[in-house]
Amino acid sequence: MNFDRDRAQSSAVALADGRQRLARTVATAAHDWSPAQQEMLASVATPPEDIAGVIARLKVVQKILDSLPPSPGANRVAAFNTLYLTITEQVAESLRGPDCTDPQWLETLDVEFARLYFRALGTWGVAGADPADAWEVLFRRAHDDSVTLMDAAVLGVNAHINHDLALAVVATWERLGFPGDGPQHPDYLLVNRIFYQQIPLLRRRFATAWQLEIDRCVGDLDDWSQRILVRTTRAMAWEQAEILWRLRDDPEDLARALLILDRASACAGETLLTGTTLLKAVWLTVTAWARRLFTRR
Repeated sequence: MNFDRDRAQSSAVALADGRQRLARTVATAAHDWSPAQQEMLASVATPPEDIAGVIARLKVVQKILDSLPPSPGANRVAAFNTLYLTITEQVAESLRGPDCTDPQWLETLDVEFARLYFRALGTWGVAGADPADAWEVLFRRAHDDSVTLMDAAVLGVNAHINHDLALAVVATWERLGFPGDGPQHPDYLLVNRIFYQQIPLLRRRFATAWQLEIDRCVGDLDDWSQRILVRTTRAMAWEQAEILWRLRDDPEDLARALLILDRASACAGETLLTGTTLLKAVWLTVTAWARRLFTRR
């Protein structure tokens, strides 16, 4: 399986064009974290060193986001941050549990993962330091109350898993060594189980009245489908990390691959806001990455 440079180049252009066609008008576009821009930048300026630091930083960020427009507690990025904080607290607990085989590895992954989110927060509204396109899809809608809190949370999950997770895995391998599918991989899958437990509760927290009624009618169907999506997207992120790892000594091809990863994730985010199901958004990401970038020779 070889990297196809020409296809990667054409895919990057196609994905950028596709996002423009998909992009929905933003009712009230945000351009920074005003009126708390400096407070936000200061809060994320120093990367956390451990999972306790991640949790403490997420709580500070939550307070800042909850103070921002469109009204106290209704900022759309705050919805994602709430979900992320809950999941991270559960991961911290799992480090002390019997199911975690390598706590150092899982904590390092969590820290590297969080650093990418904090880095994105710290580049929003800063000249010459724009966040990844995948995050920009959510950030520019931070004040937009036409986007539901549930959709906003899912936009954040899309950016963090479909874009950031593969990068966090690579960063973890760079710090601790490349294990392949070794003893650390079950710890990676342990996070899936945390998602399975928490996503239904978090989804219902953000749901509107009619969404709750639909949820009641379909029973466990939504929970089952979202477990499938968690498993699929996180498995895909691991595979993407392996691809990026193989490209790490070729800066040009690595840059092409990262561009495709970002633009595909941004397209998936825009797709979520068109009324298309999350499954189709994930499929868009899969096809953009796997079919367009790599080909058997």
